[in-house]
Amino acid sequence: MKICVLDGEVLTDQKALHDRLAEDLGFPDWYGRNLDALYDCLTDLAEETEIRFRNEQALAEHLGNYAGAIKKVICTAVEENQNIQCILNYA
Repeated sequence: MKICVLDGEVLTDQKALHDRLAEDLGFPDWYGRNLDALYDCLTDLAEETEIRFRNEQALAEHLGNYAGAIKKVICTAVEENQNIQCILNYA
């Protein structure tokens, strides 16, 4: 199982967020580090995957509206790909 923890205390900008996702989830080199590319990569994942959000308030403070957009893309991908789970407020 692949696990990616999106910790708002650590991820202070969009680049760090996309780098974490790419590294933890093994995205291909062509991953464009944007919301469309994220959706494409997530819906293509064939391995069981868990994305955990930790310190969501800090993530929102660092990323503003982009934090909500990331959640929306991930939640939409979860609906499309049964291999992905998303856990909000992970302790």
